[in-house]
Amino acid sequence: MTRITTVSALALLAAAAASSPARADDNWLLQLLPGHGDKPSLTEPAPQRVALATVPENDTSVITVPGASEQAMDYPLPAQFLPQVVAYPSQEKPGTIVIDTGKRYLYLIMPNQQALRYGVGVGRPGFEWAGVHHITRMAEWPDWTPPAEMLQRQPGIPHHMAGGPDNPLGARALYLGSTLYRIHGSNEPWTIGQDVSSGCIRMRNQDVMDLYQRVRVGNKVIVL
Repeated sequence: MTRITTVSALALLAAAAASSPARADDNWLLQLLPGHGDKPSLTEPAPQRVALATVPENDTSVITVPGASEQAMDYPLPAQFLPQVVAYPSQEKPGTIVIDTGKRYLYLIMPNQQALRYGVGVGRPGFEWAGVHHITRMAEWPDWTPPAEMLQRQPGIPHHMAGGPDNPLGARALYLGSTLYRIHGSNEPWTIGQDVSSGCIRMRNQDVMDLYQRVRVGNKVIVL
């Protein structure tokens, strides 16, 4: 009689599940196999362009934005921080990112004196900065390792966190040279438009995912 080990039986079941129409409860089989289930699945739909708004510059109305998932709560957001195309005369070439920390806007320069504008969160008092850098690395669902200075200020935070929906860096991160700063997503989208970070530029996850598709390593970043 042929002996079937637990692992081989599970492998057969998983293979059968994979060859059958997908069901929401099939994933538990894979979680039982060695090497599976160590990290939450970050499978996501094919990237799509974010919907663009048309909001007057002086519009200060606050809207309620649906959460990004069934588990996520709705949150308030000033309408002016929704992504939209605006007139933006500039000598910078298309693809350049300009961040106006005072206005809480990130501009992606486009042709014809226009820019795609996103709302952002910026450094809180004492953590403001300005300068010119370039994107040197891009990451999807990045891990987060707080720098030593942050660990000293906030000893209760984890020393490392794997990428995922609860990670403070959110869905995407753009790394800026040798600095400690990044343009990244956020698990706190209601903070967009505020000065709350330790210097990084934070965006809503759907917005940073959209920006991520439009830029490349080497693009210039100007922080005002």
